[in-house]
Amino acid sequence: MSAISPARNAAFSILLAIERGKAHSDDLLHGTALDALSAADRNLATALVLGVLRWQILLDEQLKHLLKKPGAKLDPEPLIALRMGAFQLLFLDRIPNHAAIDESVELAKQSGHRFASGMANAVLRKLGAPGVKASKNLSDEQASVEAHPAWMVERWAQFYGLAAARAICRHGQAQPPLTVRIADPSVETELIEAGVRFEPGELLTAARMAISGDVTATAAFREGRVRVQDEGSQLIGELTACAGKDFGQEVERILDACAAPGGKTLILAERNPLAQILACEASPRRFAALQKRLAASAGRVECRHADATGLKEDAAFDLVLADVPCSGTGTLGRNPEIRHRIRLENLARQAERQRDLLRAAVRCVRPGGRVVYSTCSLEPEENEQIVAAVLEGNHDCRQISLASCVESMLLSGILTPSGAERLGASVTPEGALRLLPGTLPTDGFFAALVEKIE
Repeated sequence: MSAISPARNAAFSILLAIERGKAHSDDLLHGTALDALSAADRNLATALVLGVLRWQILLDEQLKHLLKKPGAKLDPEPLIALRMGAFQLLFLDRIPNHAAIDESVELAKQSGHRFASGMANAVLRKLGAPGVKASKNLSDEQASVEAHPAWMVERWAQFYGLAAARAICRHGQAQPPLTVRIADPSVETELIEAGVRFEPGELLTAARMAISGDVTATAAFREGRVRVQDEGSQLIGELTACAGKDFGQEVERILDACAAPGGKTLILAERNPLAQILACEASPRRFAALQKRLAASAGRVECRHADATGLKEDAAFDLVLADVPCSGTGTLGRNPEIRHRIRLENLARQAERQRDLLRAAVRCVRPGGRVVYSTCSLEPEENEQIVAAVLEGNHDCRQISLASCVESMLLSGILTPSGAERLGASVTPEGALRLLPGTLPTDGFFAALVEKIE
């Protein structure tokens, strides 16, 4: 019996849980499953999980042609073992073929599929034969496109153009940089002394990209003085805070309608030090994480386990952020399994919930107050169409261009000059802001500003 490395065992268990729809890669890769591993094994397990998920469509296509019955449906355990072996053979040159093949075969055998182990051995040895890598005959760009569902790519090409669609796909196949938020320059000095090295953010002056060292092992991270947060996600918080300051009155009450995991709430608190903030979250699991993260701000941030559509505080807030649950198609580089789970028909079901949340946000904001509606989706059904539908049914509201917020953020030193220029070019004709992955160095986001007319 061949030994299976801890990294491959952990990756197999995580991929199996994801295949069965029991969890998400981000949760599992930051959970207890990897805590006991060495740093090298954690890195390999993470590379295997994310690599298999990113390239799964191409891997399955390669494997299909090597099966005796190309249309055969495999049980999850041998299928995951085959995908892991194929990914290592085709994409990880530093791993010897015999290690990739032997341990994948053993994974199939030890998972209770002894007869499948022979099939796995035969298929992977064919795949690992000399010349097979070259036989894919795909450019890197074509491979990136074909690693995404065709219906997604066709829509992106239709909405944003072929070049932008290809850029989105390339972004989805790359590991996102570890971006952190550092509001206090002294914290950056402390982190540098701890061995962490940074490059400046490309849009926000408070953003940094960690290029070496372990931010999460520092006291500053444990104490919440630096936090990991994509630059696009930070930008939504900054835009919302700016939108509140722009209407010339003191912001006293803020609602974060779908607050977990809390990074944007913390930015709102940082930029509005005198305001009282209500942070709502409907999911019990996410609410518990939100409470923990915002514990240090408990004096003026109330965490409430509640669905924002049921709030009774009509016209009670000066500023509302409705960063609503969505398909997440703007985050495929960070959450690659989304491409395998989402279906076109899911968008309509999401849209009903999103309309309800935006209507609730509008109801909760006072006359003259503002609402920022945002998603991490690239799909119009979850973005422009939601805003248009809600405005059509609420004649006491209007959409305002975010271009003025971009200009204000530049003048106040929140945006870099190049960031302001790139964001200015990303404002839509209706005044919303659309961040396309690959075009901008962030996850994909959409944001629109709605004002309640006095």
